[in-house]
Amino acid sequence: MNKQFIILGLALAVLSSCGDKLAPVAENALKPTVTTELVPNDTDDPAIWVNPADSTQVIVIGTDKHEKTGGLYAYDMDGKIINKVVPLDRPNNVDIAYGLNFAGKKVDVAVVTERGTNKIRVFSLPELKPLDNGGIPVFEGETEKSPMGIALYTQADSAGNKIYAVVGRKTGPTGRYLFQYELQDKDGVVVGNKVREFGSFLGGKEIEAIAVDNELGYVYYSDEGHGIHKYYADPAKGNEELAVFGLKDFKEDHEGIAIYKTSDTTGYIVASNQQNNSFNIYPREGDKGNPNQYTRIAEVPVSAIECDGADAISMPIGSKFPKGMLVAMSNGMVFHYYDWKMFQDIIDEIK
Repeated sequence: MNKQFIILGLALAVLSSCGDKLAPVAENALKPTVTTELVPNDTDDPAIWVNPADSTQVIVIGTDKHEKTGGLYAYDMDGKIINKVVPLDRPNNVDIAYGLNFAGKKVDVAVVTERGTNKIRVFSLPELKPLDNGGIPVFEGETEKSPMGIALYTQADSAGNKIYAVVGRKTGPTGRYLFQYELQDKDGVVVGNKVREFGSFLGGKEIEAIAVDNELGYVYYSDEGHGIHKYYADPAKGNEELAVFGLKDFKEDHEGIAIYKTSDTTGYIVASNQQNNSFNIYPREGDKGNPNQYTRIAEVPVSAIECDGADAISMPIGSKFPKGMLVAMSNGMVFHYYDWKMFQDIIDEIK
């Protein structure tokens, strides 16, 4: 195909996704090392899976958000689509977890919210085979359902991993906006057992982006238009809100959250400043002397347009990603893979 037609097609794809109000990309914006192949409709949220038996095998899982004809897509490290689950009814966010106890063995899973059916869907990794017999209903008995955000919390104990899904919705009552479910195997089908309701909401828009820090045991979520909330991920520790931060650091919406780990306890919380086409960087361990206070370290402009969702990994991945990568959704039906070294260079320069 003629290169001019390819460029024109990409431009039209961006325009169709954004309308005629494209957010500007800064001249100094970081450029992605890899841009994925296009999906048919509208990308929304990524997650990164590393094969525990072969760390050279890395797959990016991402959602294509559309009623009736959406899907869950798997990409290789060159951004090529290598597998997909279609159709899904408005899949929104996705997260992955390792070692779910299923059928007498450990299975890695990708779990996605399916807004059109008010369910979460569970698929094996890397095969993307359904394990849920059509889906797990969420927010049952509630007037407001419409699941959007999801993050998985893995709690290791002597009996094996307990894996929980923290699920947000389009709208709902403050104080119980999010529901948390333990994922369990019941006669060869993954089911969800609700263990708590929690989560304040003050932004007036919605809660979509959720991230869990397994090692430190915290859940973070973006209250669009307000701030980022922090709670314990372990339901046994209660529903006390530990922190709200980023109140004045965002142009408009607080969006995708990723956690980049430099050790078991240190690293960065990375949050999409959606309308500014940038990411705000915070210390994962909190400010010195106060683990529940977060002062922005840096704001990094990127080429991703109005990013909804992101994920990060610190493991070196070949020569392209020596310090790992950040994957960001971008308007135009694609995901961007960014070399984390570019982010780290900016952070180090500021420090």
